[in-house]
Amino acid sequence: MASPNSYKLSCSIPGHEMDVRGLAAAFFPDGAFTSVSRDRTGRVWVPNSSPDRGFTEMHCMTGHENFVSCVCIIAPSDTYPRGLIATGGNDHNICVFTLDQPQPLFTLKGHKNTVCALSSGKFGTLLSGSWDTTAKVWLNEKCMMTLQGHTAAVWAVVILPEQGLMLSGSADKTIKLWKAGRCEKTFTGHEDCVRGLAVVSDLEFFSCSNDATIRRWLVTGECVQVYYSHTNYIYSLAVFPNGQDFVSTGEDRTLRIWKQGDCQQTIRLPAQSVWCCCILPNGDIAVGASDGLIRVFTEVEDRMASPQDLQAFEDELSKTTIDPKTGDLGDIKMEDLPGREHLEEPGNRDGQTRLIKEGQNVEAYQWSVADSRWMKIGDVVGGSNQQTSKKVNYEGKEYDFVFTIDINEGGPSMKLPYNVTDDPWLTAHNFLEKNELSPMFLDQVANFIIENTKGHTLGAAAPSAADPFTGRVNKHKYNFLVHFSLMRTCCSNTFIMAFSPGTGRYIPGSGTPTGAPVGVADPFTGEGAYSSAASRQTSTNIYFPKTDGVTFEQANATQIMAKLKELNGGAPGEYRLSEEVLESLEKLLVSVCNPCASEQPTTEQISLLWKTSHWPEDIVFPVLDILRLAVRHPQVNDSLCGGDTDDGVALCNHLLSLMKPQGRPANQMLALRTLCNCFSGWRGRALLLAQREAVLSHAADLCSVCNKNIHIALATLVLNYAGSLHGQPDLEAKAQCLSVASAALESVQDKEAVFRLLVALGTTVASDQTAQDLAKSLGVMSQIAKYTSVTDPAKVGECCQLVLKELQ
Repeated sequence: MASPNSYKLSCSIPGHEMDVRGLAAAFFPDGAFTSVSRDRTGRVWVPNSSPDRGFTEMHCMTGHENFVSCVCIIAPSDTYPRGLIATGGNDHNICVFTLDQPQPLFTLKGHKNTVCALSSGKFGTLLSGSWDTTAKVWLNEKCMMTLQGHTAAVWAVVILPEQGLMLSGSADKTIKLWKAGRCEKTFTGHEDCVRGLAVVSDLEFFSCSNDATIRRWLVTGECVQVYYSHTNYIYSLAVFPNGQDFVSTGEDRTLRIWKQGDCQQTIRLPAQSVWCCCILPNGDIAVGASDGLIRVFTEVEDRMASPQDLQAFEDELSKTTIDPKTGDLGDIKMEDLPGREHLEEPGNRDGQTRLIKEGQNVEAYQWSVADSRWMKIGDVVGGSNQQTSKKVNYEGKEYDFVFTIDINEGGPSMKLPYNVTDDPWLTAHNFLEKNELSPMFLDQVANFIIENTKGHTLGAAAPSAADPFTGRVNKHKYNFLVHFSLMRTCCSNTFIMAFSPGTGRYIPGSGTPTGAPVGVADPFTGEGAYSSAASRQTSTNIYFPKTDGVTFEQANATQIMAKLKELNGGAPGEYRLSEEVLESLEKLLVSVCNPCASEQPTTEQISLLWKTSHWPEDIVFPVLDILRLAVRHPQVNDSLCGGDTDDGVALCNHLLSLMKPQGRPANQMLALRTLCNCFSGWRGRALLLAQREAVLSHAADLCSVCNKNIHIALATLVLNYAGSLHGQPDLEAKAQCLSVASAALESVQDKEAVFRLLVALGTTVASDQTAQDLAKSLGVMSQIAKYTSVTDPAKVGECCQLVLKELQ
């Protein structure tokens, strides 16, 4: 901090025609910042050298078709040495600008509703949050990941500086911590919508909420402090460079400055909603509000506004009207209020408010520690004794308007409560969300509110006008059916498959699972079969990219059939197989295990195998072992994976149904191995690429299962996907591979599984700069660095070093 002074107004910046919704300090030019507004524009402001110490508009950006809700700055790069500006809007889009032209450099499309939060990270990574309940990770003009898990609008997002961690805050009252695209932790504690997030350090962050509190959290999950001072919704936070002090703004018309854990100063503004704030490089504070103005506050005397401008700001504040129900004034009984003599007593703290009776009016004053005096902050209207303030009671609260909304003819109507001090767009959004109505009608609902409350706006009370808060109660009835049909929306739940866990004494495919032997130099030929002494003498990369599929070949046909016959003897009657069927399955098993077999699998045998694979889950594992071996055969692969499109999808879905985390380990392992072996045929590969999102999502759920063989099969599946995607432009698919590999490395201990995951990472990023940038932004380098020193087996350490080299 430049000095211990209290903050005072430095300048007011006009320019926007509607609410200023977002602010961000810019990298270039020095001292500049960017603002966005409901007037559909973004603007870059630079400090000028004029006596008023103000800012000049340097650049105006257009491109959104609706309100602009948020902004962030993407750090300079070799390609864009002055950085980029990203803005999100109610048109569902993200526009990315340079300082060279008013139109977007490119537009990111993918969200299905308003983009209301943005945050940038290393290597050009961009994180967005939306009313569509998702957050998305973007890189190089592509959506890399979609973060799903919240059940309501995602109002806030932020990227932590290290380890690839991301945070999202939602109207579902929770905060989620994401790593490599997966939710690692959910923070609960706020009692209303989470509206803002701000980074303190690698390990800590702040959140603010509609519950009027600010919380400080550790990324490990603990809430270490709760801050109280605001009296209404808190919309934004910004942290000073020291990582301890911060500022906040909200619906109580205030900017609050927090130092050493306490609210040291409260600055009230002549606008109801103070939407946003940011810390400028020189330590000044910029705030944007619902009156369309940007105001800059400073604690450095040389940058403070002139005495005349400070007095004008104070006069403007004193002329505003205050609804006590939106602030900290409480219910007012004029007969109990003191007179002006009450102002002769000094206040106890900065920002303390006092009400006095002045004739038939109630005036509000705030104590200024800096000036050691009471400052008038407005005239209070709507007290309990003021008979002209007619309110409607709805659900225990009083409102200026309660509209009746008809959804369908003859159906139940809905109530839309509204106070003239509320934001019509936020009210409309909350109404649609509460009643599970489609957000596409936001504009119509908000415009209806605005149209039917004309003349009832917050501002200076006109000398000859009646109190703008005391109009009669409107009993408008608005029938949406005339204009459109409201569609109810619902959020799909996370797909969870659960049934009672069990155990199996038979471990199919016993022994270390290996790939097809292709010589001593192949690191996938199994434990002890590979010697890397020669490779240590050269920098040749023998590990990745690995584009041929790794399969599970080992089998003991005699043991499999013996177990199958044993279990068949005790199978329920409707599942018991005849001797003829058992003989057909045995012939199929022999033919697929022996490449030189004279007999080829028949259509009937394949059909019997598919039917038998639906045995009860407690006895099906030997059949799955046959299926695992059979899909390597070209004829079986063609038939089950793609002879008919529906057949392939049915196979995929059946295997996924066996992979639920609470399922039987033998079934989980064999289902994973079967999927891996499907990559041996072109139809199987095409099927799994088409079903990639579902397959990898279900596979990732098995990371937490403590089973070495399952982890090796999981790692192999990720590796086969990485090999199939190598050289392809499908960045979203590669992002999922990176995400699942990174998540698996968090829990996998077996060195063979770790090795295969490292090869998968190396294959994904090899010769692909975008994939490399994404891996770095996800914190992969720091995550795998611990494996560089592994020497047993040596291939783990060697492969890890090569992956890190690829990412440097």
